[in-house]
Amino acid sequence: MATKIRLSRGGSKKRPFYRIVVSDARAPRDGDFLEKLGTYNPLLAKTDEKRVTLDADRVKYWLGTGAQPTDTVARFLRAAGYITTAPTYTPKPSSKKLPPRAAARAAAEAKAAEEAAAAPAEVAAEA
Repeated sequence: MATKIRLSRGGSKKRPFYRIVVSDARAPRDGDFLEKLGTYNPLLAKTDEKRVTLDADRVKYWLGTGAQPTDTVARFLRAAGYITTAPTYTPKPSSKKLPPRAAARAAAEAKAAEEAAAAPAEVAAEA
């Protein structure tokens, strides 16, 4: 059976609270799970130690049996030091027109900088 370590939502409307669980990959998000590994409370400050809680021994066990964490859970596990792989998600530019625009903007800024540098020299020559 393929297992995933993922978030299961709880809490009320506009007050999210998540359990970090191990479940069958085919099970629905908030459906049955095999084991609860910890919690995630996004309403707490990022520096609060209770924002993410994990059961270290059980996390290591499930990673050892081949359970695959989702991207969000992998970020938590990476921060806690349980996994060392690189993030799988890398954002890509939303448009192919972006690089020419950036190049044109950089050229315009360079031209403005040259003109600004040349302006004091012209003033000194006139005096």
